[in-house]
Amino acid sequence: MILETAWLLPCYGLLGAGITLPWSLRLVRRTGPRPAAYLNMLMTALALVHSCVLLTSIWGEPAKQVEFTWFQSFDLNIAFSFDISEISVGASVMIATMSLISQVYGLGSLETDWAIARFCALIGFFEAAITGIAFSDSLFFSYALLEMLTLSTYLLVGFWYAQPLVVTAARDAFWTKRVGDLFLLMAVVTLSNLTDSLNFTDLKEWAANPQTIAYFAEHQQFGTLLGLALIAGPLGKCAQFPLHLWLDEAMEGPNPASILRNSVVVGAGAYVLIKFQPVLSLFPVAAQVSVIIGAITAIGTTLVAIAQVDMKRALSHSTSAYLGLVFIAVGMQEPELALGLLFSHGISKSLLFLSSGAVMMTTVTQDLTEMGGIKTRMPATLMGFIVGSLSLVAMLPFGGFWTLLRWEETFWNSEPWLIAIALAVNCITAFGLMRIFALVFLGPIQPKTRRAPEVSWQVAIPLVSLTIITLLVPILLPSWNFVDIDLNTVDIWGSVVLAASGLVGFGIGAYIYIKPYETGSSVPMPPKLLRSSWKALQDLLAYDLYVQAIYKYTVVLIVGGGSRLLAWIDRYLVDGTVNFFGLASILSGESLKYTVTGRLQQYVLTIMIGLIVIGFAAFYGLK
Repeated sequence: MILETAWLLPCYGLLGAGITLPWSLRLVRRTGPRPAAYLNMLMTALALVHSCVLLTSIWGEPAKQVEFTWFQSFDLNIAFSFDISEISVGASVMIATMSLISQVYGLGSLETDWAIARFCALIGFFEAAITGIAFSDSLFFSYALLEMLTLSTYLLVGFWYAQPLVVTAARDAFWTKRVGDLFLLMAVVTLSNLTDSLNFTDLKEWAANPQTIAYFAEHQQFGTLLGLALIAGPLGKCAQFPLHLWLDEAMEGPNPASILRNSVVVGAGAYVLIKFQPVLSLFPVAAQVSVIIGAITAIGTTLVAIAQVDMKRALSHSTSAYLGLVFIAVGMQEPELALGLLFSHGISKSLLFLSSGAVMMTTVTQDLTEMGGIKTRMPATLMGFIVGSLSLVAMLPFGGFWTLLRWEETFWNSEPWLIAIALAVNCITAFGLMRIFALVFLGPIQPKTRRAPEVSWQVAIPLVSLTIITLLVPILLPSWNFVDIDLNTVDIWGSVVLAASGLVGFGIGAYIYIKPYETGSSVPMPPKLLRSSWKALQDLLAYDLYVQAIYKYTVVLIVGGGSRLLAWIDRYLVDGTVNFFGLASILSGESLKYTVTGRLQQYVLTIMIGLIVIGFAAFYGLK
C-alpha cells in the first residue's frame, strides 16, 4: 500500500547525502563536483514525486499512524511512529520543493565553489531531518530530529569555515539552539515518566484525561515548569526572544541555505510546538508566556529589521517577527491558524530570499547602501521581489492577506490587542520591504550595480517557479482548511483595516525613499535638532536593541565570573587540599623511613614507650 511507504521519504535526503560523499570527501576529482549536485537533485526530485503521489492517496482520508519498532529490550519498546495526514504529506511536498529550488539555485550561485558537493550533501541531510519532523508522531524522535537540524544548521552556517566571522556565527547558532534543546530534553524525560507513550496522538488523549487535568491543577508549579521547558526548544529553533540572535548571524552562510532556513527550518520548531499544543493547554502560565514572547519578538524584530543595512539580515529579522505571530496563535490555542501562518509566510519569505540572493549574486554585495538602479536590468528578479513582498505584507488577493484576515476574525471580539500587534507588524514590514525595494531597484546606479545582469537560468527557473507557486497560495490555503475564502462572507471592515495597514507602510516608505529619487535629491535627513535623537534610535534598532550588549554584561558576565570562581576553588582549595595531604604523606614517609633500623630491641623500646604514654594519657583523662 502506498501509505506504508511514507517512511521512505526522509531516506531520500539521507541517500542523496550519502551518494555525494565521494565527491564531498574529494575521493573523486576527475569529474568535478557537479555529478554530486545532479545526483542529490535527482533524489530530491524522487522525494517530491513520491510526496505528490502520497498526497493524492491520502487526500480526503483520515489521518493514519504507521509504527515501526526501533528498539526493543525486555519491557522497553521504542517505536518510530509516522503520522500520515494531509498536513504532514503536504509539508513533505513543500520541503522537497524548497530543497529542490535551493539546490538548483545553489548550482548557479556556487558553481565556482570547490565545495559545492559538500553543500549538496548538507542540504540532503537538512532535507532528511525536516521531512522526518513532518511525519514524526513521536516526541522522542522529533527531539532527535531537531538535534539533527541543529547539527545541519551548524555545518551549513559554517560552510565557508576559513572565514573567522562565519565560524563565530556557526558556533553561536549551535550553542543558542542547544540552550533551548537542553530544557526540551528535560521536558521529554519528564513526560516519559508521566505517560506510557510519547506519541503525539497518545499525548493528546492523555492531556484530555480528567485525571491528568486534576493532577496538574493540584501541582501547578510543576506543570508550569514542564510547560516552559516544552516551549524552550521551539523558542530557540524559531529564533524567538531572547534566543533570536542566532538567525541574524546565520545569514553568513550560503544564500541557497538561507532560503530553506527562513522558510521550512525555522518552521520545523514551530511545527513541533503545534503538535504538542494540546499538552501545552494544560499549563496556562506557559501558554501566556508563549503569547508574551511571541508579541515581544513580533514587534521588536520587525522594528530592528527596518534599520539593517545588510539585505539578508533585514529579511531574517522579519522571519522572527512572523514566527512570533505563530507563537501567539499556539498560545491562544489556534493551531490551524498557526499552520496557515507558517505555510503562507514560508512560501513568501523563500521567494524574497531567492530574489534577494539573485541580486546579491550579480552585484557581489549584501550592503543596501551599495545597490540601486537595477529595476530594468533584472526584470524577473524585480517581479519575484514584488510578488513576495505583496504576499508577505497581506495585500489582496495574496496568501498572506487571507491568513491575517482569519487572524482578525479569530481575535476581533476576544483579544483586540492581538489584532493591533498583527497590524503593526504588517505595517512596519511593508515599510521595511519598500525601503529595500527603493534602495535596491530604484535610485541612481551604483558602481557595483552598473553592469548587473539578469541571473542565469539555474536561478531564473527556480525564481519564476516560486513566483507562480506564491501566486497559487490563495488557492492552496482553503485546501488544507487553513482559511475559508468566501467572498460573500468576507469581513469588509476587517479587510479594509488590514489592507490599509500595509498601504500605510508602503506609503511611508515610498515618501521617504522614493520621493527623493523623483526630485533628484538624496534620501532626506531629519531636522538638525532631531538628528541626534534619530541617530540614537537608529543605532538602538541597528544593534538589535543592544540585546547582545545586555547579554555580555549579564549572562556572559555572571557565567564567566562564576566559571573563574569555580576554577579558582578547584585549583587552590580542592587541588590545594589534595596536594597538601599528598605532600604531608610524602614528607612523613620520608621521615619515618629513617626509623627502620632492623634492630628488635629498638622496636620493643618504641612499643613500650608508646604504651606508657597511652597509659598516662588514659589515667589522667579518667581523673
